[in-house]
Amino acid sequence: MTELDPFGAPAGAPGGPALGNGVVGAGEEDPAAAFLAQQESEIAGIENDEAFAILDGGAPGPQPHGEPPGGPDANSRKQEAEWKEKAIKELEEWYARQDEQLQKTKANNRAAEEAFVNDIDESSPGTEWERVARLCDFNPKSSKQAKDVSRMRSVLISLKQAPLVH
Repeated sequence: MTELDPFGAPAGAPGGPALGNGVVGAGEEDPAAAFLAQQESEIAGIENDEAFAILDGGAPGPQPHGEPPGGPDANSRKQEAEWKEKAIKELEEWYARQDEQLQKTKANNRAAEEAFVNDIDESSPGTEWERVARLCDFNPKSSKQAKDVSRMRSVLISLKQAPLVH
């Protein structure tokens, strides 16, 4: 009885692998094995190269740009300390300016509120519509997204000019 390979084809001769069609290819070589052999020979050639021999026995090469081998030196520590002091100083100045701006804004808001309250308190007959008209913006704005308020504007202007009689 003949021996069969795992795929059911007759097993090849000891000289070479059997092809899928049952023909024994005694002179053919496996392409993957040939590729691996070529790669191994190239790697062996690279390892035997003279350039690597210099690095193996010689002094270490230059360090890449970055931290020096001994860590940060005194000059860089001094520079970092100066930067930190400068940053702290600038931050304190910024906080002082912000605080000053806040105090000015508070004072302006208080003055505007006092003026508004005083204006509300003094009411004389017929001035109600004038005060309402002062609160409204009568500049026509033509925006397609905004609603048309031209009729409301015209009503407020007419009431300001001729108030209703009680």
